Amino acid sequence: MPEMYFQVRWPDGSRSRCYSPSLVIADFLRPEQSYPVTEFVDLSGRALRIAGERVREKYGFFCTSASQQIAEIEDKAAGFAGEGSVTVERFER
Repeated sequence: MPEMYFQVRWPDGSRSRCYSPSLVIADFLRPEQSYPVTEFVDLSGRALRIAGERVREKYGFFCTSASQQIAEIEDKAAGFAGEGSVTVERFER
């Protein structure tokens, strides 16, 4: 199953390299585009849940890495209380 990483810049300037077990993330987010924090959490969470389900369909279990990435994004976003924007800097394969 093709996987993808996506690097994002948070409102405080810090960066995260995020993991998706599927290319579906590119259907939800665009490189060099900024999203309000809450929208980024929603879009990335939806994409990662779909990616996790694709793993389940192929291998019989939900991808724990997708679940972990969702949790990490939600934890980081909580520190911004919905303020500011997240920029998707690039995708990496």
